[in-house]
Amino acid sequence: MPRRTRLHLSNVPLHLVQRGHNREPCFFCDDDYHAYLGWLGDALADTDTALHAYVLMTNHVHLLFTPRHADAVPKLTMSLGRRYVQYINRRYGRTGTLWDSRYKSSLVQTETYLLTCQRYIELNPVRARMVSDPAQYRWSSYRHNGLGEPNPRVTPHDIYQALGPTATARQHHYRELFRHALAQDAIDDIRLAFNQNQPIGDTTFLDKNASVTGISRQPRPRGRPRKPPDSP
Repeated sequence: MPRRTRLHLSNVPLHLVQRGHNREPCFFCDDDYHAYLGWLGDALADTDTALHAYVLMTNHVHLLFTPRHADAVPKLTMSLGRRYVQYINRRYGRTGTLWDSRYKSSLVQTETYLLTCQRYIELNPVRARMVSDPAQYRWSSYRHNGLGEPNPRVTPHDIYQALGPTATARQHHYRELFRHALAQDAIDDIRLAFNQNQPIGDTTFLDKNASVTGISRQPRPRGRPRKPPDSP
């Protein structure tokens, strides 16, 4: 089955996921996380891209960002990936690829799914049972979005800014969103969207993307297709 074309649009948020090759680790010590974040900041600045949320897990990363120009996405991933892979190979005396060959991504409707995607991303360490609270995990944007910890890489989206009139109020309302577990249906929808490289949003959002890109997208059902019943 041919791979689905990844969709990138100017000024539309994108949820991007990149996994280690064969799901093997891509971060091995604190210095590695710091190095990745440093080059991520450079790539964001070079491509005029606004990062809203992220998490660096042991063997994969999630980024939620808005590119000013659609062609910034491959430039960002290539620049960041090349510099980080060279660093890892040199530091650990290894060769070959570090990441899966293709990242996965999903355009995100801001009004209905942006904050849900941020919660999905920043709750990854909790779902993985690495921590019991997202604030305990150092390698995500939660401490900035929820606690106000300075993070020059993060640019709050307008939807986040609308949570309150002051930074303190916005952080309070953001933390309130995390008092309840993310619904399993929302988790499944987000995973299905980025695994199939398809947008996530309502019918109006999907139709609008189709009119811009000329590509119509509807989710494939999860799992293998069902066989039709035998004829009598």
